[in-house]
Amino acid sequence: MTAPGDVPPELLDRLRAICRELPESYEEPAWVGVRWRIRKRTFAHVFTVDAGHRMARARAAGTDEPTCVVTFRAPLDEVHALVAGGHPFFKADWGADVLSLVLDEGVDWAEVGELLTESYCLLAPKKLAAQLTGPVGRP
Repeated sequence: MTAPGDVPPELLDRLRAICRELPESYEEPAWVGVRWRIRKRTFAHVFTVDAGHRMARARAAGTDEPTCVVTFRAPLDEVHALVAGGHPFFKADWGADVLSLVLDEGVDWAEVGELLTESYCLLAPKKLAAQLTGPVGRP
């Protein structure tokens, strides 16, 4: 397990602002980076990939530079559509419904909020998911 130090603090702050708004979600260190969970299910995981470590993910992200990514869950049709669109999305190397997003300077934080909210709703008990009236960060 590593400390969250492999993820830039400004990215962690943006993700925390989204995830803390989701009922009963919590943050914890992961084997690398940081993850957010609902009950015992991970709905978001952020970490840095680089060419020297986690090579398959670095290739999938299309980089040979250290790059921060967030993985999350999405409906299969959405996974296929987003991956087909290319950067900043790519298919994670586990789970058919798991997708990765490169968190670079062009990231759309409203979209990140929508995607992580959807990931949370896929894994959360229906009672908790029903408490959300719209994507986090939107009125």
